[in-house]
Amino acid sequence: MCLLSAAFVWGQPMTVPKVGIIDYFGLKKANRERVEKALEVKKGGPLPKSKGEIEMQIELVNNVVQAQLEAVCCENGEAILYVGILEKGGPKFEYHEQPTDETVKLPDELVDTWNLFMEQVQVAVKEGKAAEDLTNGHSLMQYAPARDLQLKFPALVDGNLAAIRDVLRKSVDETERAIAAYTIAYATKKRGVIDDLQYGVRDPDDGVRNNAMRSLASLAVLGKLKPLMDIQISPTWFVEQMNSLTWSDRNKAAFALVSMTESRDAQTLGMLKDRALDSMTDMARWQHLPHALPGFILLARTAGWEEKKIQDTWAAGTHVAAVDEILKAFEAAAKKKK
Repeated sequence: MCLLSAAFVWGQPMTVPKVGIIDYFGLKKANRERVEKALEVKKGGPLPKSKGEIEMQIELVNNVVQAQLEAVCCENGEAILYVGILEKGGPKFEYHEQPTDETVKLPDELVDTWNLFMEQVQVAVKEGKAAEDLTNGHSLMQYAPARDLQLKFPALVDGNLAAIRDVLRKSVDETERAIAAYTIAYATKKRGVIDDLQYGVRDPDDGVRNNAMRSLASLAVLGKLKPLMDIQISPTWFVEQMNSLTWSDRNKAAFALVSMTESRDAQTLGMLKDRALDSMTDMARWQHLPHALPGFILLARTAGWEEKKIQDTWAAGTHVAAVDEILKAFEAAAKKKK
């Protein structure tokens, strides 16, 4: 249950007339033609009725351990289909075990406020007023009815922080864990909830991870604006999520890392190059430009490119050729080092 979902509903062809883009990530050793044949989806055609059946067919291809499809909006009103592949020996993002505690619950007042907030979020999206201000370390939306409800969260969270922590770590209910992952960022003492959110980033549920990453990204914005608050967000799990089989994990992690690498921290960039080079490359080559941009920025920063060069290359539409240029430079440097 993430805050805003751009995903389409599987098995409802009227929702999506046709697929505008098909892109892959994690596909290196497996035979691409066989994967495409197993996919059975063509550009201009509808989404398959059964997501699970197509994933199982792809997993029969040699070297494929697991496949995951995710359809998101939109390229000229058409769906973008991402095909994630986990190959034998490939990097894998590990999740926590599914929590099993049925007794821990969020307070009713927090859940009721959340439900009212979500109703207003849907209105905001329809009216094009879903912009957010993250400078306080949590979201405050442009749309006043939604923002007014968000302004109730700090007091609700401060008064129920122990229960919210328990739900995020232990509750069997993924919906409540997702609410906890979003609202806990409204705590007055921001530094005190960082560990909870970093735990939530490895939750087995996509929606919980999504909200935990959103919350951490908000805290990172505040930390950058007010360094004296000493809000330190480790990039480690964001880098690891660049190897997730779930597209939304990679997308959110890349956006967060773009902000976190603005200072050109050598350790973070080195970690990205060592742990997520293939993932950045896949992303930078995606056809939907808003999704490709974060990957290209990260890849170019690991190569030491100045921001102006990155921006000029992107504006010129030559970023795909630049990806090959960067990879060749890395290969040449590795050979020279040997």
